[in-house]
Amino acid sequence: MKLNNLAYLLKEGVRGIFTHGFMSFAAVCVTVACLVIVGSFSLLTYNVSIMVEELNQTNEILVYVDENLPDAEARSIGTKINLLDNVLQSTFVSREEALENFIEDHENDPAFSGVAASDLRHRFVVILEDNRLMKQTDLAIQEIPGVAKTDAEYELAEGFTTIEDVLQIVSVAIIAVLLIVSLLIISNTVKLAMYDRKDEIAIMKMVGATNGFIRLPFVVEGFTLGMMGAALAFGLEWMMYDALVEKISAADSLNLFKLVPFDTLLIPMIITFVAAGMFVGIVGSWTSIRKFMDV
Repeated sequence: MKLNNLAYLLKEGVRGIFTHGFMSFAAVCVTVACLVIVGSFSLLTYNVSIMVEELNQTNEILVYVDENLPDAEARSIGTKINLLDNVLQSTFVSREEALENFIEDHENDPAFSGVAASDLRHRFVVILEDNRLMKQTDLAIQEIPGVAKTDAEYELAEGFTTIEDVLQIVSVAIIAVLLIVSLLIISNTVKLAMYDRKDEIAIMKMVGATNGFIRLPFVVEGFTLGMMGAALAFGLEWMMYDALVEKISAADSLNLFKLVPFDTLLIPMIITFVAAGMFVGIVGSWTSIRKFMDV
């Protein structure tokens, strides 16, 4: 394609936006609404995933050492535990430290007032890399010489794993549905604008214009509308998210809900909104013009 023809087609694509101002405005508004919904749900899903992952990390295995082992041998078991696959970290807790923790937890219960450090065992607090493999890792720890017993909450780990799996499946499904709905709405919106230009398209076909020559202005128009909608949606999403974070921070004095700052997600969100705007705008305009090409 010649350079002057390309410039003409690009100019026609941009001119079409202003020629059909109301329909262009409607397309941008629909794009903004859909992308804000998709972006908001994506941010919600990401934050919930982070919270679940942090809760999952608190699920640990307690490893109790044989009470007859000397202190040095008891501590050396930690090295063997750290060598196992799926072990992120093991922390040694002496009898004395265990007693201090026990007293803090039962300081108001007279039934435990006579507990001494000798009544407790040295132990290790083991944090795993993947709690899905907790049972296998627990069985491997039990095989280490000097380990008296272990305490692992399999059901709790499986519960967190189930929540993560369900959350991922639901989020992917909903985001996919929202993108498809956005694509259909944009396609139909652009299609309405094309009804006003179907005679122009027919004349161009009759004088020998190629499909590519006819399509390009509409693709440029769709791309421009999609990017305009993406830019507006991104700015709106940023303002809404920051406002939400500020309100939650002010209301949550215990800091129970920690939302990830938008600044840390800036690059991924820009890429997501740009890609979504391009996809919705280009594919929506491309599919909507197909039926008008058969003259």
